[in-house]
Amino acid sequence: MRFDKKNHWEGVYTKKIPAEVSWYQLEPAISLKLITSAGISLAAKIIDVGGGASVLVDKLTGQGFQDLTVLDVSPKALEYAKERLGSRAGAVKWIEADVTEFESPEKYDLWHDRAVFHFLTKAEDRQKYVRFLHRALKKNGHVIIATFDLDGGSLRCSGLDIMRHNAETLQTELGEGFQLVESVKEVHHTPFQTEQKFIYCHFQRV
Repeated sequence: MRFDKKNHWEGVYTKKIPAEVSWYQLEPAISLKLITSAGISLAAKIIDVGGGASVLVDKLTGQGFQDLTVLDVSPKALEYAKERLGSRAGAVKWIEADVTEFESPEKYDLWHDRAVFHFLTKAEDRQKYVRFLHRALKKNGHVIIATFDLDGGSLRCSGLDIMRHNAETLQTELGEGFQLVESVKEVHHTPFQTEQKFIYCHFQRV
């Protein structure tokens, strides 16, 4: 039986508010630091893959970024973000889709993904993800991916198996044409007072 991603994540966000999920961040500090260090303009096109209910879009709009897209498979997660942003939500493009089946109508300057890629435990799904990323990213564009760290950390999250990574494995997955700019490790403290080890990798298309 085929796993239904949409139903799974709708169930998560129906049963819990965003602050109750393990990956919740009140302040996405590392993501913001890496986006800033990319040196893109405020008019740059940014997509937050799996952004759902994340507050990253709030922070980016607050910093003056003008062309933001949030993609998530869960309409409930997107609804949380829209309600939180209020009148500012109209300035954001919202896409309800599975990233492994996503055909972007636009080209982006920066692709951000915190905690989606590590759920892709099948090689076929990772290949689809990378294929769509290649199509959606501009030349010299930036990719920021955060996953559970290969050096320890969880093997499951939200009832699902995950695949841990480091900079080298992510480089291999992205393939030729991407150069590692920076990697940053983080010990994320969940709302349940447990720890999750993450690694953030910033690549640039060359």
